[in-house]
Amino acid sequence: MADEQRIMLLTGASRGIGHATVKLFQSRGWRILTVSRQPFDPACGWPAAKAAHIQADLADLSAIDALAAEVRARLPNGRLHALVNNAGISPKGPGGARLGVLDTDAHAWTQVLNVNLVSTALLVRALVPELEAARGSIVNVTSIVGSRVHPFAGVAYAASKAALAALTREIASELGAHNVRCNAIAPGEIKTAILSPGTDALVARSVPMGRLGEPREVAETIHFLCSEASSYINGAEIHISGGQHV
Repeated sequence: MADEQRIMLLTGASRGIGHATVKLFQSRGWRILTVSRQPFDPACGWPAAKAAHIQADLADLSAIDALAAEVRARLPNGRLHALVNNAGISPKGPGGARLGVLDTDAHAWTQVLNVNLVSTALLVRALVPELEAARGSIVNVTSIVGSRVHPFAGVAYAASKAALAALTREIASELGAHNVRCNAIAPGEIKTAILSPGTDALVARSVPMGRLGEPREVAETIHFLCSEASSYINGAEIHISGGQHV
């Protein structure tokens, strides 16, 4: 097992943090499997990207077992070394407006919670044997909005990320005895293609370091949590926010 190529399953890999994570892990010898509700995008330029892609809609909870079976079929030794749950949706109102409690209907709540929270729990549940065989690591991508009201993130997204932090603790407690660790990262304002107008002003007034984070800085933390360097870290949530959370 010492010479075995490590394998990571990453949801939400097509852009931003997910894209940076794939590139970093590949540069360090990992094999990557990616999941998205979209078919393979030829713009994904990393090696073996098309062969590594699995199309699945995480909003459809009935499809999780089939997704896990497809992942299982692609593991040559029945071992999954890392599961990074990065997929997330945050619906907006007209013109990109933030959706509060009064503007969020039952359909939006169901979609957001299924993708951002429930699918994570079910995917972990389905892949525990493969994670246990590899003494694997789970990393859940939460957010700074899980612990404070944010001017851009909607109520359903914020609630899902707060719940994902709680789910992280529950998984860590339950699976620690199986030699599977579970931690979370909580990014703040990261330089991606989906930043909202007004982010620069938000950074200036609320981020002590006074700048946006880089996707690679997030990816480095994910890599740390999937490596032996973090072998006794379990149930933690690491803020990657330049001090915005303090």
